[in-house]
Amino acid sequence: MQQALTLLNGLTPAEFMAEYWQKKPLLIRGAMPGFEGLLDPETLAGIACDSEVPARLIQFDPARAQHGDGWQVRQGPFDDEDFTALPAQHWTLLVQGMNHILPEAQALLSQFNFIPTARLDDVMVSYAPTGGGVGPHIDSYDVFLLQGAGKRRWRISQQTDLRLIPDAPLRILSHFVSEQEWVLEPGDMLYLPPNVAHWGIAEDDDCMTYSIGFRAPAARELAVEFLEACRQDSLPDELYRDPQLQPVADAAAVDADMVDNVAAMLRRLPWQTEQLGPFLAKYFSEPKAYVVFSPNRKLSLDKFTQRVAQHGVVMDLQTQMLHWQGQYFINGEAVAAPVEAASLLNVLANQRQLAATLCQVPTVTCLLPWLHDMYLSGYVHLAENAA
Repeated sequence: MQQALTLLNGLTPAEFMAEYWQKKPLLIRGAMPGFEGLLDPETLAGIACDSEVPARLIQFDPARAQHGDGWQVRQGPFDDEDFTALPAQHWTLLVQGMNHILPEAQALLSQFNFIPTARLDDVMVSYAPTGGGVGPHIDSYDVFLLQGAGKRRWRISQQTDLRLIPDAPLRILSHFVSEQEWVLEPGDMLYLPPNVAHWGIAEDDDCMTYSIGFRAPAARELAVEFLEACRQDSLPDELYRDPQLQPVADAAAVDADMVDNVAAMLRRLPWQTEQLGPFLAKYFSEPKAYVVFSPNRKLSLDKFTQRVAQHGVVMDLQTQMLHWQGQYFINGEAVAAPVEAASLLNVLANQRQLAATLCQVPTVTCLLPWLHDMYLSGYVHLAENAA
């Protein structure tokens, strides 16, 4: 609890959610005392050269910042020459999904476990020399902006003028008017709810910011994905029928009878509210498109059992595990799991590991074949082999 109080400026999680979550910004000085970051700029640049890691380089010309051609965006992967060719100032490197790469970044996400795991997105790390930033913009999701090394000046606005710079490669506000601003130093954090305009500018040449973002899928996206899931599971492949059709004078018209017939078909779609729980667990545990799992070295169940008792297991950094009413979902799949091991499964889902001591309790016996399958798939690892 003390850790959460520090993280939230002395507020309990319940107080924070009631007063600030999706309502108003919150500046938190010393949210993580002593925090200097998880990696240095050179290491971040090296990660951005990996073809499986989403990374962007953003440059802008301050003299043309209000023009579309004043901004440049390049997608990774990069190489050393891309970085040596950069100017001294006014650029930013952004690397997403760092919690899939660094155990420390996954541990950072766990600091926010008072928010449902399904809502957590990822940890993005940015590096910028003096003057670097991505311009004034709004996000449609909640974000915590934690300052690592260096300093960053944040300007925010509750403005309703959301016009954008035409033809810019980023969604940059063309008429940003700052209402509040702060300089964040290492360990400081700024929470921003959706649709608050903000602009972060590096104050020195050692500025690294950690963005903890939260998913906010659009209603249209959820509806499309849900109906597709229903179609795959249970919707009948019904054909359009109109046995009462009468001759028409205007063959090109879509008439009221056709609309009524289709409406009746849609009303017969047999989805129920109860289907939403499993759908959401699958949807929110689905890996991002760039995620690839590597199977572990094959071990017999007996040898795996011995190793688990000695070392315990940990989730792969890319694995997402959710549960709903006794059903368990890993990486977008429903997985049959022994109900008598529900308490251990919940520990694994929430803490992302099972310590060796937990792997020695009697109830783990029924869970071992399931863990073995997850191990072979690369979804979990023996703790001795964890990165």
